[in-house]
Amino acid sequence: MIVTGFHASRTHKLTAGQKDANRVLAIGRAPVEHGFAHLKNWRILATLRTDPARATQLLRALLVLTNIEVNR
Repeated sequence: MIVTGFHASRTHKLTAGQKDANRVLAIGRAPVEHGFAHLKNWRILATLRTDPARATQLLRALLVLTNIEVNR
């Protein structure tokens, strides 16, 4: 399931509840996007040539290390 935020337009303003929902979604999304940004900076995704199962393990390990570094 994909969770997306609410969108406003000129004629349709967001309610307070919709704004809160967007804020909660952004708070949960930020660490994940920061993790992928770090992986892109390390260029590990561009040079990865291995079995997809190993790639998943490697990416999980790198995200853990990134989270440790960010929280330090």
